[in-house]
Amino acid sequence: MNRPKVVVFSSASVDGRIAVSPDVLLLWGDERWQKLDEEKQSRAFEWLKFTHEPQATLEGSGSFVREKDKPAPLPSFDGESESLYQDFVPEAVVQRPGHEGWFTVVDGRGRVREWIKDGAVFGPDWEGWHLLVFVAHHTPAEYLAYLQREDIPYLVAGKGRVDLQLALEKLRAQLGVTSVLSTAGGRLNGALLRAGLVDEINVEFLPSIIGGIETPSLFDAPALKPDQWPTRLKLISAQVQAGGSVWLRYKVIAE
Repeated sequence: MNRPKVVVFSSASVDGRIAVSPDVLLLWGDERWQKLDEEKQSRAFEWLKFTHEPQATLEGSGSFVREKDKPAPLPSFDGESESLYQDFVPEAVVQRPGHEGWFTVVDGRGRVREWIKDGAVFGPDWEGWHLLVFVAHHTPAEYLAYLQREDIPYLVAGKGRVDLQLALEKLRAQLGVTSVLSTAGGRLNGALLRAGLVDEINVEFLPSIIGGIETPSLFDAPALKPDQWPTRLKLISAQVQAGGSVWLRYKVIAE
């Protein structure tokens, strides 16, 4: 396998919702989601991090900005743009002392601003982790110029949108990443699943029901075509947690 192993981890209500409404940022949630998870069932995440030893985590841009949000404008780029569409992996960042891993984010449309580049702000467990962005040839040049000004590494994969397979292959080939832990939202995890890029799925079901037709769910993938089959899973383990949550681990069966 010339890409990293991809392990998905999500917390969800019993009906598979990963947020309380479409208007809430997936990464931060709000007081209602925090109340559901007041037992702080982070042991599953920490166990997965310890067991799989990921060198990268993965999020989508929807974890940071809502679809209806309009990004702040960036200065126009009037120079030669061809060089911007080459992978940007500055040695000063890649070879920095104390490197531990990458916070990778798919942002092919260039929507996120005010990035948190250094994981140290999240506490000692994330010291040595640094931001890296997946972009595409369709990503606006002014956004790539902005990332370069900020010394934020990025990998270019795909034309109209980010080619997830190619992005993961580059992550392994150029940065030696062999294990990725995805805590992304339903759209990105759904795209990974449809592309056959998920190896293990972990869901921690919280004892709650949320509902909502447009509320983000675990895997918001396109509907199956007549010639497509559901992804089959093999149960690895099932654990009842404190407070009534249930942690399920599944291996994805490769067709």
